Amino acid sequence: MKPFLLSEAVKAIGGRYVGDAAALDRAITSVTSDSRTAGPGALFVAFRGNRVDGHDFMAGCVGKGAVACVTEREPAEGEMPAIVVDSSLRAIGALAAWHRSRFDIPVVGITGSVGKTTTKEMISAVLSQRFATHSTEGNHNNELGVPWTLLRLDEGHEVSVVEMGISDFGEMRRLTAMVRPSIAVFSVIGDAHLEFLGDREGVLRAKGEIFESMDESGLAVLNGDDELLKNCRPNMRRVLYGCGGDCDVRGEAIKNLGEDGIELTIRHRGGSFAAKIPAFGSHTVYAALAAAAVGLELGLTEAQIAAGIADYHTVGDRARVLHVGDLTVVSDCYNANPNSVRAALASLSALKGRRVALLGDMLELGDGSDALHAGVGCYAAELGIDLVVGCGPHSRYTASAAKEGGANALYFADKPALLAALEDILRPGDCVLVKASLGMAFKEVVERIMTLHVSSGN
Repeated sequence: MKPFLLSEAVKAIGGRYVGDAAALDRAITSVTSDSRTAGPGALFVAFRGNRVDGHDFMAGCVGKGAVACVTEREPAEGEMPAIVVDSSLRAIGALAAWHRSRFDIPVVGITGSVGKTTTKEMISAVLSQRFATHSTEGNHNNELGVPWTLLRLDEGHEVSVVEMGISDFGEMRRLTAMVRPSIAVFSVIGDAHLEFLGDREGVLRAKGEIFESMDESGLAVLNGDDELLKNCRPNMRRVLYGCGGDCDVRGEAIKNLGEDGIELTIRHRGGSFAAKIPAFGSHTVYAALAAAAVGLELGLTEAQIAAGIADYHTVGDRARVLHVGDLTVVSDCYNANPNSVRAALASLSALKGRRVALLGDMLELGDGSDALHAGVGCYAAELGIDLVVGCGPHSRYTASAAKEGGANALYFADKPALLAALEDILRPGDCVLVKASLGMAFKEVVERIMTLHVSSGN
């Protein structure tokens, strides 16, 4: 992090300072909400959590050399100098926005309903071929994660890639005020967070708030195969990427190699070049095309872009391919909505062997949830998935629709019932997709499969 003075933090946050005036000239070299890392030079931010209240640890940070704390209550005697605020969340956002303003570098803001993290990792891999690249760690993309991301910016960074996730109106406006992107990248507008946003048009309106605070000299990089984005006309220059003929950066001659990744030709206004994505899943094509569009905009060569795409790595439980005994398991249980599940099923259909889809509920879909789950089941049947297994209250519609479409299907009301049946469901040589919303905790399903098939020697 690029250091700053405590006096600058007080001004940026706009809180009330309590403490020795001499401390205002001390340098802050890190910002943390974890008292265990609040060492010399740290600014400790106290948050009230469900189980732990950070305010209880302020006094202990004094002996570790922390400079000051940000607090929602008056500091007790013996605690460190403090910036007293009404909301620690708003305070950290204000500090991050100020810190971001200290850097005159390209900042790429990434949003969309599906594929944000994949797109962020792909763009980061490409830009790293030429620039010292700062990017979001993991999926820290909300009103708490984005400030921590921005506060990691330091003097050595030449470009920043920031993932921006929302679930309601107004959130993107607040994130954009912090991030101030010069390039806005949209992955896809899908059926996500419909409980709060209503419909896909509502999703676009909420995510489109990013354009309100962007300069007219900025760039919008939009998925041209998404009808809503194709027709989106922000008040700035735009580049369309996708596989359609009217896309500025276009994927052609796409060859799905299953576990071995995807080969394709990327065509743009100035020519074309070959690329290979070293990851499972057809959805990665769009991430690669978005990365190519951003790379071309920022002056990378075709060779640099191809090398960056080849350096891409998956993050966490996003289409992670595991070989468990005689099984091939695609662990994709970080999150799920109809768009991402359909993409995962399409990728599963390209694998050899009996294709089994273990699908849990997709959450936050609102009143249309049951119909959207049924649509996924119909799609699985159309693809010829050999066995569709639904688990959870909403997934009964997935299993039922798959069965009506001609697929073999099973349904389990809850996860314990599914876990108990896994040994009987799976066969040697199966290719198994495990996918559900994060709240379903389907990582337990993957762990159970590994226990059964590793310990048994299958």
